[in-house]
Amino acid sequence: MPTLFDPLTLGTLTVPNRVLMAPLTRDRATRDFVPTALMAEYYAQRASAGLIISEAIGVTQQGNGFPYAPGLWSTQQVEAWKPITGAVHAQGGLIIAQLGHTGRAGHPSVIGQQPVSSSATTSPVDAWTYDGPKPAQEARPLSVDDIQRLLADYAHAARNAIAAGFDGVQIHAANGMLIDQFLRDNSNFRTDQYGGPVENRIRLLEQVTQAVADTIGAGGTSVRLSPNGPTWGVDDSDPTSLFTAAAGVLSTLGIGFLELKEGRPDGTIATTDVPRQSPMIRPVFKGPLVLNNDYDLARAKADLDSGLADAISFGRPFIANPDLVRRLRDGAPLAQPDVATFYTQGPAGYTDYPTLAQAAA
Repeated sequence: MPTLFDPLTLGTLTVPNRVLMAPLTRDRATRDFVPTALMAEYYAQRASAGLIISEAIGVTQQGNGFPYAPGLWSTQQVEAWKPITGAVHAQGGLIIAQLGHTGRAGHPSVIGQQPVSSSATTSPVDAWTYDGPKPAQEARPLSVDDIQRLLADYAHAARNAIAAGFDGVQIHAANGMLIDQFLRDNSNFRTDQYGGPVENRIRLLEQVTQAVADTIGAGGTSVRLSPNGPTWGVDDSDPTSLFTAAAGVLSTLGIGFLELKEGRPDGTIATTDVPRQSPMIRPVFKGPLVLNNDYDLARAKADLDSGLADAISFGRPFIANPDLVRRLRDGAPLAQPDVATFYTQGPAGYTDYPTLAQAAA
């Protein structure tokens, strides 16, 4: 029976342990969406994770709706990512790029234009801007021609990710962002081939995944979904039918792994009474399944022992515990992160959390 500390094959990668670092938006890039040297230090500190999944990285400025978030559409951004991936590799780690598009969650003051989505809807969640939260703006529905350009944007960003030294790519299809806005029926009111029945609403996810897999290989491609409960104002009336169908398509495409962010009734952030969908997805998706959200050591062990999960991704615990793998292995106490510094732009609450060895010294 595998443990958290055993190796695992995830598509083209063999990871040294099953404690993965979940994608975490931290807003330490420049206002021009370029990664910084501070980010290299941050990721290198956490290189003992079995695999680092990067923060969400915009495939275009139109899709990079969070202030100080990095992108991967320009040569300048590719060059700025190289020292970051190199720093992780120098510490013996692996890192993949999570490619995303914020869709209607973006604000014109950040993305420079009207936000886009599956339909002409407005997020009920305030948008993040350089001047603080502001009411979201109504999105423009993507045309079929727009979608074809979007597929090319994802393929271009995936190619750039490999050129920047990343070990693979994850497609961000969770958390109420653009692909999730197409997936779920409270945000997708289209009447064309991308709307209506489940097989139409999963079409964009399938096409983006195929475009990335055709560019870098299916084994180097993974996907993140958030299948239960509302997130960023996006929800679905029948999540089991939707996400088992999505998982079946992704399984057929042969992606390296699927990650699920699942809320819980007792969750610290994603609180929901909608049942977890992983028990229904597990029989459908034949590749490695990674589960995320509010895991401690006992919960992680239980889901690995039952075969529900092949690995667990930890988010906030990695913020304050750069040596999380060692702490979990040794049963050491975990430091608590400073929430006030999650999205600030300096080293405080970012690169200044000590390891156990540093704290002892």
